[in-house]
Amino acid sequence: MGVLDGKVAFVTGAARGQGRSHALRLAQEGADIIAVDLCEQIASVAYEMASPSDLDETVKQVEALDRRIVATQADVRDKAALKGAFDAGVAELGGCDIVLANAGIAPISVNGYDEQEWFDVIDVNLTGVWHTVEVSKQALVDRGGGAIVLTSSTAGLKGITGDLPGGIGYTAAKHGVVGLMRAYANALAPHMIRVNSVHPTGVSTPMVVNPVMEQVIESMGIDFSLQNALPVQMVEAVDISNAILFLVSDAGRYVTGVTLPVDAGFVVK
Repeated sequence: MGVLDGKVAFVTGAARGQGRSHALRLAQEGADIIAVDLCEQIASVAYEMASPSDLDETVKQVEALDRRIVATQADVRDKAALKGAFDAGVAELGGCDIVLANAGIAPISVNGYDEQEWFDVIDVNLTGVWHTVEVSKQALVDRGGGAIVLTSSTAGLKGITGDLPGGIGYTAAKHGVVGLMRAYANALAPHMIRVNSVHPTGVSTPMVVNPVMEQVIESMGIDFSLQNALPVQMVEAVDISNAILFLVSDAGRYVTGVTLPVDAGFVVK
């Protein structure tokens, strides 16, 4: 018996990294999954983004846990396409109880000033989060309640990530996610829907651990092992997944409106 038996979770950015980890961790506890990922490259993002084969691998791993999954390539920037993907999952799996607005990008250029980075990161990391909640919230109302977790960052609590458009946009978007979370926590509380945000430090995922980001981190003089209070370089995706599991399960049934750092002490240092 899992703590999420009978539940359905909607996960964006599910092809790899934190999104795949969240899908698997919730599936381990009995949840079925509606999975969405762009699975294409965005031009302003210098590192390699997830591919259709990555999403196929998420499907394979969820099904290996004997859970159902409906996976669709869709862009969180495209509300109609996202709604279509969500509605298809609900139609097959019977509803939705949990929403994880996880999809995000980090278009921090190593090649100079590019204003397009600002627009892309705001569109994905902020507007995409808004779209995710908007297309799914009625399904949670229809279930009589549920839980939503928005993925922010330590950059949503502190002014970090440099002075290029992508970095400033990333910090602005992640701060904006906190505003969304607090607004939705109030708006949806009468329906017994809880809304929280998680704020990771550096996480060992393909978005962070790649040659492009390593160059960016080096150029900015960032040393995660020095910035975190605990003597660790990065945390693992499952560490974020475990925190989310608490927030969406009955163990966190009265927790709402919370900004939860999973950051090895980054924020307090």
